[in-house]
Amino acid sequence: MYAIIESGDKQFRVEEGMKIVIPEIEAEKGSLVKFDRVLLCADGENVVVGRPLVAGAHVDAVSQGPVKGEKLTVFKFKKRKNMRRRTGHRQGYTEVKIGKIICP
Repeated sequence: MYAIIESGDKQFRVEEGMKIVIPEIEAEKGSLVKFDRVLLCADGENVVVGRPLVAGAHVDAVSQGPVKGEKLTVFKFKKRKNMRRRTGHRQGYTEVKIGKIICP
């Protein structure tokens, strides 16, 4: 069984027991996270497609805590002005482990 969920303007294909990294949400490590925005549910034979969401479907997950993405270097430069600025950025994410997929 799998489902397609929406979180933070991104869509993810999830299965039970899978770990995914989603855009950062406010959830402590070990807390339950419920995804109500389910776009599609499938269990091998039956496929339920929502228009735009599947009514009564949700996905339960457990937060594994915050993680950071890879570091990006930002370098600003202006020729002939002796101006150079170097900074970095690491985007914040949350890792979750998919527990149960509830599909009507």
